[in-house]
Amino acid sequence: MPLNDPRCALIVIDVQNDFIPGGNLAVAGGDEIVPLINRLAPRFRNVIIAQDWHPAGHASFASSHPGRQPFDTVQLAYGTQVLWPDHCLQGSHGAQLHADLQLPHARLVIRKGCNPQIDSYSAFVEADRQTPTGLAGYLRECGIDTVYLVGLALDYCVAWSALDARAAGFNTVLIPDACRAIDLDGSLKRAMAQMETAGVQFMEAKDLMNL
Repeated sequence: MPLNDPRCALIVIDVQNDFIPGGNLAVAGGDEIVPLINRLAPRFRNVIIAQDWHPAGHASFASSHPGRQPFDTVQLAYGTQVLWPDHCLQGSHGAQLHADLQLPHARLVIRKGCNPQIDSYSAFVEADRQTPTGLAGYLRECGIDTVYLVGLALDYCVAWSALDARAAGFNTVLIPDACRAIDLDGSLKRAMAQMETAGVQFMEAKDLMNL
């Protein structure tokens, strides 16, 4: 199926200033994927952007838990939560998309992590694993059945989005060279194994651009 088929979509996950080197939750090499995404995106008719968009005092912030440090874990109502530095605060510079990202034809920006009590790595389902973002319904109403994922961070927001896309019945392709990972305590290896088990396909951007 060609990438510009109306049944395909590129989903660009969290390419935001706070996840870029120099940001509050920087992913090493996060800025390196921007030129590649800019080359890929025009090949898709459908482009969707996912954007972390946290209110101040979010439950996933270490600063919201006295005595806790970033990357500690706590138990919240929905289970274990990694605590992060404050990041992607609504309306802040850190929450803005990388200035060099060129996606003028993107049809939808879906903001996640807006609920102050629930984190949301996935662009499809919040971390309570019950609250949908509405993305699956949007894709179905648009007749899209195949999604390609790029962005940050591979082992968290990208991987969770890929797993939830598969669970929702979409053909799902991860483009690893257009992603970067945090790799916290082996999280990258675990995420890649989980995605493979779930039936996520892996394709390099250079191979896709030769299709």
